[in-house]
Amino acid sequence: MAIFGLIEYEQASPEVRAIYDDIMATRKVDWVGNFWKAIAHDPATLKRTWESIKQVMAPGAIDAVTKEMIYVAVSVTSQCEYCIASHTASARNKGLTDAQLKELMAVVGMASETNKLVKGYQVEMDERFKTP
Repeated sequence: MAIFGLIEYEQASPEVRAIYDDIMATRKVDWVGNFWKAIAHDPATLKRTWESIKQVMAPGAIDAVTKEMIYVAVSVTSQCEYCIASHTASARNKGLTDAQLKELMAVVGMASETNKLVKGYQVEMDERFKTP
């Protein structure tokens, strides 16, 4: 349960409803996820976060599926179950295949393992990695 509960569309202020409407229009869906409903208690945070996500996840040099895969990888590493589910669904909607998801999880798992080994063994940075 969210600390302050969830603000449903019907209960939302006009300011929050406008953001909810933009979320639904941008994502081409007829619902707003619980994350947005939870942070809607602070309309400034809701607006700032939504505007940032729109900007970062918009078309650019990195394609949409890859951006979602990166989001999933970070979410797995951060252990955010909500974000894993949300961005896996979004990636699948953008074309992520089962094979790609399996390979992504293998890469995330391997990176996590080797990162921990580096930290545990206190491996010093190779000088060659420091030069551009």
